[in-house]
Amino acid sequence: MIARALTTLLLMFLAAGHPVAAAAAEPAPLLADYTHTAWTELDDAPMGVTKFAQGPDGWLWIATPTGLYRYDGVHFERTDTVYGHALYSSNIMALATAPDGAVWVGYRVGGISVFRKDGTHTYMERDGIRPVGVMHLEVAPDGAIWAAMRDGLAVLPPGGNRFQYLTGEAGLPARGVFQILFARDGTTWIGTNSGAYFRKPGEARFTHAWPRTALVWLAEAPDGTLWGNDFEHGYHRVRTAPPPAGQPARPELAGVGMYFDRRGTMWITHADSLERRVAPHGPGRPEQFLSTLNGISGALLGAIFQDREGNLWIGTSRGVDRLRPNRLRTVPVSTPLEYPVLVAGPDGGMWAGDYARDLWRYSPDRRIRREVPGAITASYTAPDGTLWLGGMEGIVRRAPDGTLATIASPDGLKGMRVHAMQQDRDGALWASFNTGTGVYKLAGDRWVKSGGLPGIPELLTTSMARDGAGALWMAHVRSQVTVIDGGTVRRLGPGEGLALGTVLYLCFDGKAGGGTMWAGGENGVALYRNGRFTALQGRRNERFRGVSGIVRLPDGDLWLHGADGLYRIAAAELDGWLNHGRAVDFERFDARDGMQGHAAQLRPVPSLRRSRDGLLWYATTGSVGTIDPAGIARNRLPPPVEVTGVLANGTHHAITRHVLGLPQGTSSLQVDFAALSLSIPERVRLRYRLVGLDRAWQETDGRTGRRQATYTNLAPGNYRFEVIAANEDGLWNMEGAALEIAISPTFVQSAWFKVLLAMLALVLLYAAYALRIRYLTRRMHDRLHERLAERTRIARTLHDTLLQSMQSLLLSFDAHSRYLKEGTLERTRLDQTLDLAERLLVEGRDQIMELREGAPEVLELTLGQYGKGLADHGPHAFDMRVAGTPRPLRPAVHEEIYAIAREALFNASRYADASRIELDLEYGSRAFTVRIRDDGRGLAESVAAAGHRPGHWGLVGMRERASCVGATLEIASKPGAGTEITVTLPARKAY
Repeated sequence: MIARALTTLLLMFLAAGHPVAAAAAEPAPLLADYTHTAWTELDDAPMGVTKFAQGPDGWLWIATPTGLYRYDGVHFERTDTVYGHALYSSNIMALATAPDGAVWVGYRVGGISVFRKDGTHTYMERDGIRPVGVMHLEVAPDGAIWAAMRDGLAVLPPGGNRFQYLTGEAGLPARGVFQILFARDGTTWIGTNSGAYFRKPGEARFTHAWPRTALVWLAEAPDGTLWGNDFEHGYHRVRTAPPPAGQPARPELAGVGMYFDRRGTMWITHADSLERRVAPHGPGRPEQFLSTLNGISGALLGAIFQDREGNLWIGTSRGVDRLRPNRLRTVPVSTPLEYPVLVAGPDGGMWAGDYARDLWRYSPDRRIRREVPGAITASYTAPDGTLWLGGMEGIVRRAPDGTLATIASPDGLKGMRVHAMQQDRDGALWASFNTGTGVYKLAGDRWVKSGGLPGIPELLTTSMARDGAGALWMAHVRSQVTVIDGGTVRRLGPGEGLALGTVLYLCFDGKAGGGTMWAGGENGVALYRNGRFTALQGRRNERFRGVSGIVRLPDGDLWLHGADGLYRIAAAELDGWLNHGRAVDFERFDARDGMQGHAAQLRPVPSLRRSRDGLLWYATTGSVGTIDPAGIARNRLPPPVEVTGVLANGTHHAITRHVLGLPQGTSSLQVDFAALSLSIPERVRLRYRLVGLDRAWQETDGRTGRRQATYTNLAPGNYRFEVIAANEDGLWNMEGAALEIAISPTFVQSAWFKVLLAMLALVLLYAAYALRIRYLTRRMHDRLHERLAERTRIARTLHDTLLQSMQSLLLSFDAHSRYLKEGTLERTRLDQTLDLAERLLVEGRDQIMELREGAPEVLELTLGQYGKGLADHGPHAFDMRVAGTPRPLRPAVHEEIYAIAREALFNASRYADASRIELDLEYGSRAFTVRIRDDGRGLAESVAAAGHRPGHWGLVGMRERASCVGATLEIASKPGAGTEITVTLPARKAY
């Protein structure tokens, strides 16, 4: 009950307009709540914008007198087509988009075009449109298209194909219609140069509203009030009933145009500026203006529009401007701060001072009250609410009751800035100064260097903190940390994994364990646990550099403030790093969210604190701001994704369907795409892949502005290009966009050509093999001939010398033996010696024959040489004929055939008394045949019948050899008619 009464009194107090309450409700400057971006002609931005529009596909369409533009968040693109269909004219005045995605364009020279993906139509005289300028297009709630024309108001009914004019019968003027507005209560308003007209639901005619003067650029306020411009830079309240008698029609607000955004904020355009109107009466406030003085793109403001993500777009004579609502809220101050110091107030609120001014109590929207005079450079808030404030003149102690006491600096350090302060577990205050000569402990009323403890380094101490056990931690430069636990001093550094350079801030984290301590420094962030420091790793190679403020929230989220902005690491991500070593995903807030400056990189620290109400307060080198972790503004719209262009082998190809066929021989491909998130396109993440080539998604960074994929050395085939995107809050459009791509092969890329190449390769390989075999065969034949020639020469030499000499010697001895009487012992021994010598002579001749025969590698050569050798020592002639292409025989076949032929030739030479012996070798495709014939006396009938001569086994051996290799042996012989022996072997067994 008491709380409810106090609340009621407070509301009455605020409603009464108390000065303090009024001051508390004052809005921040415009550019503290919004981030402004301006584009001019130097950025290829459109100029003289007449209208903005945005459809369901996310494109921002921009109409100008020089053409139609579209914007995807990265590039302004002038286009002569919409959905592939050409514009009727480039001089565009009116523009609207329908819920079905249709884009309606009204031309200054007359005519209205509608563009859909499946076609277009331009409405002209034949469709009921007169050839005059179209001033405004509006889509009615029922889907009808209303067109404000210089010669009246035309309406295209839903589903109709012809515009109809509403003229005098409808209560409207026949000329000078400029605007249509469909109010939230269902009333239709028309702005003309003779006044505003309205028609309530259910009525047939329009009624002239008050004041009865030219009223254009109508705007409806959140409370239903209608405003209209009088062509003379003044805005009137438009009423459906006449004003009281004697009350003149006067404009209440100055301005050229008016617009209410979805929050209900009133925006007024002036000739050279944009105003956020924070009070319905009185002059505008300078800090609520965006003009050429603070960066607007140009004068002569025209169209104004709020996109579906909440951004405000303004067109000027020189370009386009965007106002994006900030997520970070900078506290407004009258004078810029100089290195502000965040101080935890005794009541849990936030106080702040700086190097040049006093310490003030702050609220998120203003400075409230001065608490302590004098500049400060460091602070420490004790658990009992005592504030220790360090400056250049010593340290001020503010007791919980508000009383102040000053403690002088140590001897020799007067005028030096206090850098860090902290009480130990015993309540003694430790302090460091910017001289870098160590630390001092306040014992009673005097300072003791290093607290009387040995081992504390003479290095600059940048920050101090206590861990869960009460030990005092000190951060230094050169990746050094000192831990004081009672009378023990322990040093930590690179040996324990610390590699931060200058350690800027220390923060105890009870959620990570009693002995854990976060350290932020110029080279990143590290956590000390289990005796070592472990560096925090972020995805996409984020190092979290220059962190001088660390806060762990009760829900487990970790917030860091560093050189590149404010980071939020979700508790789940942090647990994944703590337990599994995974790199953390993160969210960053920086200048794009409204931050002004960056975190301090030496002092004062910390640059980030949490107040009792849950707000996070951050300090940069020149400002103080807040963010509510529980109420961060989020973009709930996943970005629409579209494939916008294809460049194949340097040629652009229009995308008219979801399947694109590319010419034969296409090897290089560039695919352009867009992710239509307009708020913070620099944080849009895109992933793409070419199915059929890419094994994984490729990711492109939105900060580069590159929104295209390039492929080279593509093979013909069917591919599918897919792209997905996420907005600045990581909300993914997983459906994305896809384009089927078919590349036809050229003849040389076709399967038939590959088959032909394979066949040609086989032919070439076979040809090379055949040539190689022929070459090797020729070389082998040459070498064999050389060997045979050498053997023949040796045999001939032996025959002509040794054997002839032995023959002569035998003849001589035989002649002399005849002088001895037969039967005598001498004659008998001499005859035996001559018989032995003759046998030796025969053996020598056989050896010579073996030399002349050669080795049995090539059948026709060895048998030919053997036959010629027999002929040289016999009375017969020899002839050999080879039919077909000689081919190597199987080794076993070669050996048996050679033996059979040799035996047959020898028998014919020795026993046939032939005058001619012939040898035929036939290399056939079906069989191999050896034939030996002679013209001798032939075989006796008994031998031919028996198949062998009694006591001789030559013919029997020949048959056995033929049978071993699967050959047939036939003998044809008649007494006195010679003999013919034929050996036949099937080809599959022979070769």
